[in-house]
Amino acid sequence: MRIGAVLPQMEIGHDPAVVRDWAQAAEAAGYQHLLAYDHVLGAGVNTRPGWRGYTSDDSFHEVLVLFGYFAALTTTVELVTNVVILPQRQTALVAKQAAEVDVLSGGRLRLGVGIGWNEVEYDALGVPFSQRGARMTEQVEVMRKLWADDLVTYDGKWHHIDNAGLRPLPPRRSIPVWFGGGADAVLKRTARIGDGWFPQRRPDEKARAMVDQLKRYAEEAGRNSDAIGIEAHLTLSAVPEPEWPAYAAAWRDLGATHLGVNTMGLGLTGAEHIAVLERARGLLE
Repeated sequence: MRIGAVLPQMEIGHDPAVVRDWAQAAEAAGYQHLLAYDHVLGAGVNTRPGWRGYTSDDSFHEVLVLFGYFAALTTTVELVTNVVILPQRQTALVAKQAAEVDVLSGGRLRLGVGIGWNEVEYDALGVPFSQRGARMTEQVEVMRKLWADDLVTYDGKWHHIDNAGLRPLPPRRSIPVWFGGGADAVLKRTARIGDGWFPQRRPDEKARAMVDQLKRYAEEAGRNSDAIGIEAHLTLSAVPEPEWPAYAAAWRDLGATHLGVNTMGLGLTGAEHIAVLERARGLLE
């Protein structure tokens, strides 16, 4: 199981040197990939009583721009979006940005995508909130064509491309696409067209049932379920430190191929996040 580090988006601050030090320290500590979350806008709570979720006070570095920075700062770690809210973004532009990150990093991008939940964000970006799951499925098809082919002609429900292509193309002529979410529709989508899945829960019996369902859906789609990766999360603030190794082992037993370690919620500064990451990596050997 490959172990990655989650960028503490809301706690790392805005100093580029601190962000640089975090990325390089995580790589030096032996983490095999770096993950970052995606939100473009946060909702103002002064006009939304009872709002739950991220707000305008929460800081998010723009994930694909950030990974262009990380591509120059690191040498071996995979760069993972977990997840880009794909339906609220222009498909060809995401394909272009992702290809550029993949080129600059030497083929180290893994693109996690999801439909999101924040209607405020969709409205501000001028994209309908409804039918976002179906739209995302078509988006993935379009992006894969743009990454693979020199020229693309495509007519779909949401996309029209007339004999056009992007440059530079990703080194592998493809980029792994993983899906995030816990709904049954996400499991079906991952089984049909995904390279991997990001579950969002503890390694309990419900998680086991979801993994089993993913495998059944993959078999029904004529795919080898072993070819579909699974990346779980270990949020250190939610699990007592003595239980970190057992938590990771439980996900490994369920079939997880990757684990992301999240240090947010512990009340840490930038340097303290690094120290905890180093300690956690030693415990998860």
